[in-house]
Amino acid sequence: ESGKTFPADNSVAAWARQNNVHEKAAEALHRKLAVIYDKPYVVERPAQDFVTEIVDKLENGRHVILSFGEYDNDLDYLLVSNILTRRIRQHWVKKTERHKTHGDAAPRPLLIAIEEAHKLLNPQLSGQTAFGIIARELRKYFVTLLVVDQRPSGIDDEVMSQLGTRITGWLGDEDDIRAVLTGLAGRDQLRGMLARLQEKEEVLLLGWGVKMPIPVRSRRYDETFYEDMKGRKSSAPQPKGEEIDDWFSYG
Repeated sequence: ESGKTFPADNSVAAWARQNNVHEKAAEALHRKLAVIYDKPYVVERPAQDFVTEIVDKLENGRHVILSFGEYDNDLDYLLVSNILTRRIRQHWVKKTERHKTHGDAAPRPLLIAIEEAHKLLNPQLSGQTAFGIIARELRKYFVTLLVVDQRPSGIDDEVMSQLGTRITGWLGDEDDIRAVLTGLAGRDQLRGMLARLQEKEEVLLLGWGVKMPIPVRSRRYDETFYEDMKGRKSSAPQPKGEEIDDWFSYG
């Protein structure tokens, strides 16, 4: 009678009025959250707690491989990776603190590997995930980040600067070279070493894990390699110094 309209009882606007929340803001948030709820893998009552199951497998030394398959967009990457990494971070930090303060067993060292890392660690997304924190802080909590990418220039510089040990092949793009050398001393000399690498045959090891940059030639996975592996498996001899030099010789 007064000419005013009232929202339906079960609407977002009605909830906003009841809780003294701005209606338009509540409706906008509801629309954004609906995008997540509409994902086919998001269910209200899952058959089991898969995240806890993954954490338990990792804690018990099992390898877990996560593939996104058809869910190949930024929202899927952010949602799933954040849920997993935050739970992992919380669990390993708690275990480490109990180890330090109460003498409990130390947590099992964990390696998190990310392929095509620029999809999660680019400048637009890296600040919205826990991977940057893992790279900066979680080494002291027994968690290490392994980043794999063909275009390192797509990775946020802050994350790159926290990667201590690096293995890189020949790079032809100037931006990729700059990214790989981010945070390292003697970049001019390292740039020269990168330029001399044989494409698809040699890599350069550099960073915290080695005392000095080391160029390495990879062995061919040919018939000779497999025959050698068969022989080593049957007789299991200790490799000689000459054999090691042959496998990883340079120049």
